[in-house]
Amino acid sequence: MDAIKNLVAGQIKENAPEIEIGSTVKVHVKIREGEKERIQIFEGTVIAKNNSGIAETFTVRRVAYGVGVERVFPVHSPNVDKVELVKYGKTRRSKLYYLRDRVGKAAKLKQKLK
Repeated sequence: MDAIKNLVAGQIKENAPEIEIGSTVKVHVKIREGEKERIQIFEGTVIAKNNSGIAETFTVRRVAYGVGVERVFPVHSPNVDKVELVKYGKTRRSKLYYLRDRVGKAAKLKQKLK
C-alpha cells in the first residue's frame, strides 16, 4: 500500500479547489485539438462530489439550449486548469440530483453570502 501512496503523492494537486455542493463554478478545461491546446470554460452548478484522494470527482450541471448537460471532473486531473467560484449556493443536501427534474426558476438555488 505504501508504494501506491508514494506513486499517487506526486499527482495530487497541492492547491486543490474548495468546491461546495450547490455552488456555481467556472471550470477551465484544457482541450486538445490535433496539436493545438486551448482552454474551454464550463460554467454550472455543482450537484455532487464523490470519492476522496486521487479519485475525487465533482459533477457540474448546466442547461445549454434547453438541454441539461452534466460533466464529471476529476479534481486532481491535469486537464482541469482551474476552478473559479462564481457564487455559493445554500443547500441542505449532499447530492442535488433533484435539479435534473426541474426547469427554469424552479432549478435555481438560494444564494449563500460569504
